Amino acid sequence: MSLDNDIRLLKKSKASVLRYWITDKQILKILKKYSIKKEYFLKEYAIGIFDYCLGVLEGIIKLGQSNILNNFLTYLNDNKIDTSELFIFCVGFKNALLRCANELDISSDTIQKIIIIHEKNFEIILDKYSQALLDVGNSLKVSKELVDENIIMSVTDLKGIITDVSTAFCEISGYSRDELIGHSHNIVRHPDMPSSLFSDMWNTITSGNVWRGEIKNLKKDGNIYWVDAVISPEYDKNGKCIGYSAIRHDITYKKEAAMQQDIIVEQSKVTAMGEMISMIAHQWRQPLQAIAILIQKLPLEKLIDGEISEDTLNDVVGGIDEQLAYMSKTIEDFRTFFNPVKDKSKIYTTALIEKARDFMAYSFKVEEIDFILNNIEDIEIKVHINEIVQVLINILTNAKEALLLHRQHDRKIMLSCYRLNDNVVFEINDNAGGIPSIIMNKIFEPYFSTKKNKNGTGLGLYMAKTIVEKNGEGILGVQNTKDGASFKIVLPIE
Repeated sequence: MSLDNDIRLLKKSKASVLRYWITDKQILKILKKYSIKKEYFLKEYAIGIFDYCLGVLEGIIKLGQSNILNNFLTYLNDNKIDTSELFIFCVGFKNALLRCANELDISSDTIQKIIIIHEKNFEIILDKYSQALLDVGNSLKVSKELVDENIIMSVTDLKGIITDVSTAFCEISGYSRDELIGHSHNIVRHPDMPSSLFSDMWNTITSGNVWRGEIKNLKKDGNIYWVDAVISPEYDKNGKCIGYSAIRHDITYKKEAAMQQDIIVEQSKVTAMGEMISMIAHQWRQPLQAIAILIQKLPLEKLIDGEISEDTLNDVVGGIDEQLAYMSKTIEDFRTFFNPVKDKSKIYTTALIEKARDFMAYSFKVEEIDFILNNIEDIEIKVHINEIVQVLINILTNAKEALLLHRQHDRKIMLSCYRLNDNVVFEINDNAGGIPSIIMNKIFEPYFSTKKNKNGTGLGLYMAKTIVEKNGEGILGVQNTKDGASFKIVLPIE
């Protein structure tokens, strides 16, 4: 990824960087201490400082040559903000910029440039803010203390043996400084992490480049924690590599959220499979009854005629073969449905609808639901086929259950499909009376269910929305009509 593209992404994310900066606890504490309003700070200084730093990164502004920077320093001086608090402002901005850069997958070269620019810029700011050597020394001492307490940092020699760690590293790992210094980083290595990751890391940093990645670590007490790490070579004044430094960001909360999402997905799959097995049982009932009737013809004919004719035997065998072929096809359809497909495939919308209708046909017939296809345009679309079929089935099942709960007769589900600009819209309407306004904003939440018999898992619509909006880059929404609920699935054609 080029520097120009990285800068473009960062500029587009200006609001995120400023939000991360202004919501930092230490920044908020300083603003409150000096009665500085956040809105004033953002409008008068923060936006200009962001533009200045991006200009330096872009190469169109020289370090330290900025009116907004001078005005900001004057304002801080007028408010008698000391150099330690100035450092907090600077580090807070750098952390906000790096956090956003990590989220945008900005290249390691650009991240390294941001770090270097921050260090040089802070030197210039300190020089401007205070010319007294003692004051500068105190500022550096304070900065070291702040880094030590808040940044998960370590330094190693060329062999990866720890030579220094921050207090924050000790706190998250559970080890003391004495237990870490002199040992390899393997002391916190989790056995689940692949060796290939560390091979890639060593190949990168020994080549003089910056490595970044997510690492699962093991605490002293056996618990785990995740970090997003940036590891870079350290050089002496002669340009010789003397070791490696690593700065880490705790992302344990993010990983735990992802694990919870995986659990929900698996629960949804189990639920869907249970529903499908129930549908298989329904669809097999009729052919099994037909086979039973065919088999009964054999003893009946022998009882009446004393023997079984060849025509009757052929008729029975042929009929059984036909019913078994139907049952085999049903199993194959369901087996294919649960096969994981990673890549998108092209399919016509009528074929998608047909697959969903095949799964629902028997239950609609038994429950006397009129399934109406209206205004169906046959459009070729590129999607994860099984996932979109699952979405259609989930919504159709939801409509069916609403009809059974609220309507005794004249049950209808209408499905339309049409093109809207560069998208395909699937619209599913029912006449079950609609969704109560009090729960309208909850129906896509995981585990939310209105089923009185408590058999509902509350995952069907949640997974439908997840599949459409995260995997399919589309939109799933719902609104009430005069007759019932109307679900709309909007998917890009390509």
